[in-house]
Amino acid sequence: MRFHSPQKLKTIADLIGSKFVGPEDFEVLGSNEIHMVKPGDIVFVNHPKYYDKALNSAATIILIDKEVDCPEGKALLVSDDPFRDFNKINTHFTRIYNFTEELHDAEIGDGTKIHPSAVIGNNVKIGKNCLIFPNVVIGDRTVIGDNVIIQSGTVLGGDAFYYRKLNGNFDRLISVGNVVIEDHVEIGNNCTIDRGVTDSTVIGEGSVLDNLIQIGHDTVIGKKCLIASQVGIAGCCIIEDEVTIWGQVGIASGLTIEKGTVLLAKAGVNKDLKKGTYIGLFAEDFKSYLKKEVKLRNLK
Repeated sequence: MRFHSPQKLKTIADLIGSKFVGPEDFEVLGSNEIHMVKPGDIVFVNHPKYYDKALNSAATIILIDKEVDCPEGKALLVSDDPFRDFNKINTHFTRIYNFTEELHDAEIGDGTKIHPSAVIGNNVKIGKNCLIFPNVVIGDRTVIGDNVIIQSGTVLGGDAFYYRKLNGNFDRLISVGNVVIEDHVEIGNNCTIDRGVTDSTVIGEGSVLDNLIQIGHDTVIGKKCLIASQVGIAGCCIIEDEVTIWGQVGIASGLTIEKGTVLLAKAGVNKDLKKGTYIGLFAEDFKSYLKKEVKLRNLK
């Protein structure tokens, strides 16, 4: 998430009531999760296991729960609860409406047809010649390109599934990102595409999604992908162009699937995959799987 205008380190420290390490006028441009950070971003870290990863990331402001040596050219915000204060920063710069207020500020292109039962949030942009079916929900800040079809019951821009355990309860990391649907995408019935926590969940140009598909926060689906029903893709994945995913495939978080890959039905993906065809609970190469099956059947 990029702020509407650059901020100063002291301004952010005052906002969350934290100590800071670095010049008062150190420039802060936005906030982001560790896998998406750019120079000028704030990233949060609240466990020593991940200190080095955060401190050595592209982020130049580290919101951290302990004062440590600050890398050259970077700054620290030292907080007793970085998770809480990351939420505070994000919601200060991005207002959360959750359909409690209607600004009626959607931008809708020529030729687009939207059924009256569809619900559209604030700061939404919809391109030309789109078709939005009954009971579709389009959350705040969603961006939809031209010639897009979204069928009934689909929800774009629900909250990310991102929690921590706090005092015996689950505490949510508030989602201030959005969903971006590029041109010529078709999305079936009852799909759910979560918005990014601080960035965008993206469905690439020309991709087609069947019914009953879940796509997690900050995942990027490439161009001309084909995804069959009941697929579940966790957050922060990169599915490159022209990937085919058949029914009931499950993909764990933070993985990359290379361009042109085919995942056969019910495959379980728990690691990055190079281009190929995969099957099975742990997504193994299809030809290797067949050879193994032949050997097993020939055992006496």
